[in-house]
Amino acid sequence: MLLRGLQKTTLLDFPGNVACTVFTGGCNFRCPFCHNASLIENLPSDERLSEENFFAFLEKRKGLTDGVCITGGEPLLQKDILPFIKRIKEMGFLVKLDTNGSYPAALKALVEEGLLDYVAMDIKNAPDAYLETAGTAKDILPFIEESVAFLKTGRVPYEFRTTVVKGLHDEARMKEIGLWLGDVPRYFIQNFSDAGEVLTDGLSGFIPSELEGLLLAVKEYIPNAKIRGL
Repeated sequence: MLLRGLQKTTLLDFPGNVACTVFTGGCNFRCPFCHNASLIENLPSDERLSEENFFAFLEKRKGLTDGVCITGGEPLLQKDILPFIKRIKEMGFLVKLDTNGSYPAALKALVEEGLLDYVAMDIKNAPDAYLETAGTAKDILPFIEESVAFLKTGRVPYEFRTTVVKGLHDEARMKEIGLWLGDVPRYFIQNFSDAGEVLTDGLSGFIPSELEGLLLAVKEYIPNAKIRGL
């Protein structure tokens, strides 16, 4: 496992739980609005946190922390992700996985092993704009659709979420996302915010009234849709 960082306490990343967040290195997408751009490359020299130190930290957090959120980058790129999560679970912690959904086989394997308690999957955009928004020329949409269909079986609690950016998202595309996903239990719109470490300069989010318009567009198909952080 290439671990690039650790947030020792979060009340936001793992709904309903006190958690820590561990960041993995490497991603197969190049989303222009990515706020973890420094984590995209996956070089051994980039290691910031050894597994030994991470598990030593968890040992001290027993009884104080409910769970671990594993994010990236794209965690499912990591070849040792299954034994890594298994060890976390054996220590008595819940596990939440953040994923872009492009590795459905790995996602299914983790769920079938009973290793995940919650999954948050990014929905980058409507299908016809997916490759542009994900910053890739590879035909990843079939894999995304496979992950969406699998999560919708309800084998594990999950949410879908879309970070919205002016020029990439609008009401028409949000309506297409809603039509595509259908009436899922949890879907969140997250407004883009430039934290100073994004791949493309000059991007911007939406003002509150515009966000409400995006929400209304998707609510036609996903009544439980919400804006996160507003």
